[in-house]
Amino acid sequence: MQRQQMLERTKKFALRIIRLASKLPKSDVARVVGGQVLRSGTSISANYREASRCATRKHFASTMTIALKEADETLYWLELLAESETVKPAPLTELLVECNELVAILTASVRTAKQ
Repeated sequence: MQRQQMLERTKKFALRIIRLASKLPKSDVARVVGGQVLRSGTSISANYREASRCATRKHFASTMTIALKEADETLYWLELLAESETVKPAPLTELLVECNELVAILTASVRTAKQ
């Protein structure tokens, strides 16, 4: 995947996370978990964007590792939202699929960068 395509893909994902967080129910659980998913889900794009401008391979690998950790954390929070039935699982299906794909892409990128 080209850098520009990944920049756009992670940004679109962040926007979807923002929309999800804004539609969560008004409960303590939704507020706490929603805040976590909002933070980690938007951080993926910010870290990928930073990585795309890194001057050294070491800095690139380090920043991509952060993006990967944020993607994996986002996956965790999305799973909690679905499994706790704070949000019906069906609307989260596409976000879960996309997040899993981002984790896979970032994992491959980190492996390649560290070689």
